[in-house]
Amino acid sequence: MKKPMLGGIFLLLMVTGPALQHAWAQDLPPSAAPTARIESSALPVIDATPAFDAGRATRDYLSRVNGEARARSDAYFEGGYWLQLLDLFYGLGVAGLLLFTGLSARLRDWAEERTHSRSGQVILYGAGYIAAVTLLELPLSLFEGFFREHAYGLSNQSFWAWLGDFGISFAVTLVAGVIVLPIFYAAVRVARRDWWLWGAGLAVLLLIAQVTIYPVFVAPLFNHFEKMPDSPLQRQIVALARANQIPAGAIYVSDASRQSNRISANVSGFLGTTRITLNDNLLKQGTPQEVLAVLGHEMGHYVMGHATRIILMMGLVMLLCFGFTAWGFGAATDFFGGAWQVRKVEDVAGLPLLAALASLFFFLVTPLTNTITRTAENQADIFGLDAARQPDAFATVILKLSSYRKLEPGAFEEAVFYDHPSGRTRIETAMEWKKEHMHDPDIRSVEGPGIATH
Repeated sequence: MKKPMLGGIFLLLMVTGPALQHAWAQDLPPSAAPTARIESSALPVIDATPAFDAGRATRDYLSRVNGEARARSDAYFEGGYWLQLLDLFYGLGVAGLLLFTGLSARLRDWAEERTHSRSGQVILYGAGYIAAVTLLELPLSLFEGFFREHAYGLSNQSFWAWLGDFGISFAVTLVAGVIVLPIFYAAVRVARRDWWLWGAGLAVLLLIAQVTIYPVFVAPLFNHFEKMPDSPLQRQIVALARANQIPAGAIYVSDASRQSNRISANVSGFLGTTRITLNDNLLKQGTPQEVLAVLGHEMGHYVMGHATRIILMMGLVMLLCFGFTAWGFGAATDFFGGAWQVRKVEDVAGLPLLAALASLFFFLVTPLTNTITRTAENQADIFGLDAARQPDAFATVILKLSSYRKLEPGAFEEAVFYDHPSGRTRIETAMEWKKEHMHDPDIRSVEGPGIATH
């Protein structure tokens, strides 16, 4: 090629090069920068959650109550087994005294002389019967309610204060009796052979009335209730109630310390009478965490509808009780009716026999009724742990209940005599719950037994 042609081609490239470079930049993909291969691997996951032994934690908590305190707790609770038997035989003895001496028949005759009204006769007889039974059982009531409680350091009452509460209890029973007994005997007269079905229905209505009326109208007769003042703890309780949809705007505190050192709380009421109550012993003896643990348990009863469940379950038990009573009344009057001057169930003079048969039935089914309530209490324990998230505080408050509850019974003993899970069972439940929640920041941050140290 000649030099002029070479020069022209060079000049063309110089002029058109930038334009061609721009065109290529739009048509070609960007070129990758040179890279170097880097080897990488996942970092190991470090679990900082402490190891937790629920069994060891349970044993550690139980070991905190030992020696004289453990022996006194066991003796008090085990003595209650024998008191149940004593109460049964004492009550049967009182009924036998009223029937075999003819006192019950004479009281009926006296009532019939005063009025021709069948309901009026029942009211007069009922008032005399309640007064007589209360007087005859006063020695046993004194032993169980006053002397024994003081012997174990569980009562704060003077004799006159105890007698005042005893008098109030008698008055409440008397009023209830003169209202309920005429209704019961009227139902018996109308229903005739099916009277026991009507009696069971009336008993269920009384259970409902107890749930609705007692906390609002009867409990204030024994204790003073006032609203808990505003405080961080009070606001926590209200928040816990709202979080679980419990319609209780105010928290009430009762002066239970005037009677005993026992800690207690409840969420009571039904059909608009719901209220949250804790006694002053719980506030004085418990930490804020323990208070929340207890109230979480009590709120569990409300949220899970245990009042309704207990009414239904006990209603079935009442049905069995009245069936047993109807059979027993017929069998007993066939043998002793002439001596007692009682032949028919509608005869009010047979009331001591009805009461004795009912007492015998409930003594025999104690394992059943205890299981009904113990199951509900266990469910409330688990709910409370989920709601309040205070497993260690729940364990320590169970230890405080050991002043009058045996901590470690045998399996048979717990099944028969315990209407709540034993202390051992409840602490085991709390520690198993804690074990399953040890990855939760609020749980693993709490120091307590059962955590492995390295």
